[in-house]
Amino acid sequence: MSKEENSNCALLEDLKMDEVSVTQEQYNHILNIQKVILEKVAERGSSSQILDELCLMAESLLPNSVASIMLKDKKTGLMDMIHAPSVPPEGIEKFKDLKPGPHGGSCGNAVYRNEPQYIKDTFTDSKWEDLREIAYDFNLCSCWSVPVRNEQKEAIGTFALSSFEHRSPSQFHKLLLETAANIVSIVLKNTFNERRIELFTQAMENAKEGVIITDRENNIIEVNKAFKDIYGYTDEEVLHHNPNMLASGHHDKSFYKKMWDDILHKTHWSGEIINRRKNGQEITQWMSVSLIKEEDETKNYLAIFSDITELKEAQQRANYLAYHDQLTGLDNKSKLTQLLTNNEKAYTLIHFDINNFSYINSAYGFAFADRLLQEIAKTLVNICELPDIFRVNSDEFAFLCEKDLAKDIIKKVQKYFYENSFEIDGVVLNISFNYGACHGVENLMENASLALKISKDLGKNRYHIFDPVTDLPRKEDKNRFVKANRLILDALESDRIVPYFQGIHNNETNEISKYEALVRIEMDDRVISPFEFLEAGQLSGLMPEITMRMIDKSFAVMQDRRESFSLNITEDDLGRNYLSGYISQKLKEYGIDPQRIILEILEGVSSHGKQSHLKQLNELKEMGLGLAIDDFGAEYSNFERILDLDIDFLKIDAKYIKNIDRDEKSYEIVKSIANFAQNSNITCIAEFVHSSEVQAVVEALGIEYSQGYYFSQPEKFS
Repeated sequence: MSKEENSNCALLEDLKMDEVSVTQEQYNHILNIQKVILEKVAERGSSSQILDELCLMAESLLPNSVASIMLKDKKTGLMDMIHAPSVPPEGIEKFKDLKPGPHGGSCGNAVYRNEPQYIKDTFTDSKWEDLREIAYDFNLCSCWSVPVRNEQKEAIGTFALSSFEHRSPSQFHKLLLETAANIVSIVLKNTFNERRIELFTQAMENAKEGVIITDRENNIIEVNKAFKDIYGYTDEEVLHHNPNMLASGHHDKSFYKKMWDDILHKTHWSGEIINRRKNGQEITQWMSVSLIKEEDETKNYLAIFSDITELKEAQQRANYLAYHDQLTGLDNKSKLTQLLTNNEKAYTLIHFDINNFSYINSAYGFAFADRLLQEIAKTLVNICELPDIFRVNSDEFAFLCEKDLAKDIIKKVQKYFYENSFEIDGVVLNISFNYGACHGVENLMENASLALKISKDLGKNRYHIFDPVTDLPRKEDKNRFVKANRLILDALESDRIVPYFQGIHNNETNEISKYEALVRIEMDDRVISPFEFLEAGQLSGLMPEITMRMIDKSFAVMQDRRESFSLNITEDDLGRNYLSGYISQKLKEYGIDPQRIILEILEGVSSHGKQSHLKQLNELKEMGLGLAIDDFGAEYSNFERILDLDIDFLKIDAKYIKNIDRDEKSYEIVKSIANFAQNSNITCIAEFVHSSEVQAVVEALGIEYSQGYYFSQPEKFS
């Protein structure tokens, strides 16, 4: 016997159900379902209970049946039975993750085809092919399913009636199914909207921003928790009142007129507004007000605001700190710069600093010095009513005024501080300043600072008024230094520092047997002399970098030659304490005999050099390098220190050599140096030998070597 023959399904084939019209009584049943269910929806009943109730009412109109609701998961596309109060749990589990398709039963096909499916015999119909076992197991003989649709008319689920009898639906049952499916759509949509409303309500209630809703007469009908927390009012104290109860009085009628013009004509306004809390404290807010319309008529106003009081206070504090000195409360350098930037007025600027302030810091400590600065600032404010006063640096102040009163102001300050002293913790101090002043429109800070530097050269408690005629050359010197410093940095970065070699003539063999490596910069088809950049290199501390380039490149050139050669080193090189290690490394790298190398040092280094410097020179001597004193006679001529250093060469300064054939004094000085060198067994080199007459005198004095254009000009070796 087949499963079909063994089923308990009754056969209802004698009636043509489509021909049976819906009676009034049946209509009333459907209307009753609509009434009962929709009342529960209106009463905001539980959607789960409402849908279960719908299923039970539908079942009551088709004896020997069960009703079910299935929904499709948006992510997976699979269906689950979410409501079926008369279906046992194991039956519900069987329909879990049902895939819509041509063999997915009545519900799977209803969603797949997006049209009703009325299956009379689930045991034989191909649409139940994938679910045949379920039909047998639970004796589901027939199943009618209608799609539940969303607003886009897409099938999102089904409402179904499954019967334990093989039967076809009547017109009444079809209407019942369609009505139930529509009710399911309404309930689902209503549930979705309620969840949205609940979410919005929770969001509004828990938002940090305050919310006010008013009616068309602009009376408050709703506020959120943040509003009450910010303002300190309860619901009872604000509801049905006009929001003008919050006004602070800071804004005039034109402010509110502009606000309401925007709200009424643009439907929106936003801006900063100051209101007042219940306790009278003012509150700064960023508020956004929107007009809510319904059918083109104003219904409500919505205001959302953020409390920016702390932010405004922080901004004001930040602005204050940006332009004020924290210690003294005076305007600071940034404020002064702001006033002078893009300025078109003529101002008098006086830049002055405290004499010996570093000593006060060291002797009495920073806390004492800070208190002194505070007292000085107060005094300056009290005695100088006309100019604005600034603290521009640690111990530096500035006066700024439009009138050309520099001398009057300076003398007034000098007089006061001469006649008065400061007492702090029992310590009495007399304070004085140096002053630099200028009057004009442009470059005031630069000119006043230059004038201050000039005043310091004059002594303590002095002042100098900037004079463009006499002081501009100093600025040009500064500009030259900046330009030269940039030149060195560019040359180091682009590897443009190169050695040029000038021959040193042996007066006994009449040949050039030594060379001096002289630094040059090759830039833009120019060979730049050291006179244009060496001073800047010394002031900026770049000499060691230049020296290292010269050592490396000179060694690279001279490794294939036999002559001895000399290199200049400076006090900065010795201060870095790198020479012994660096030269040792380069000697090995290029395979050069250290006895070929002569290091030239300035006379000042040998005369008063630090012990660490002298130690390094002795180490270099021990490595086999020779030492030469360059420009001897130009500075200290410390003969005893020269003997202590075990010098190999003395290079007599050019100023004594160049006129030795005509200047008796120069001749006598050179003669003394040459005699000293010969008696000390030190080889002499005469610099700046430029003519045969000079060379003749040099040879007559027994000087062993000559260097100058008469024999050799500096040249680059390839």
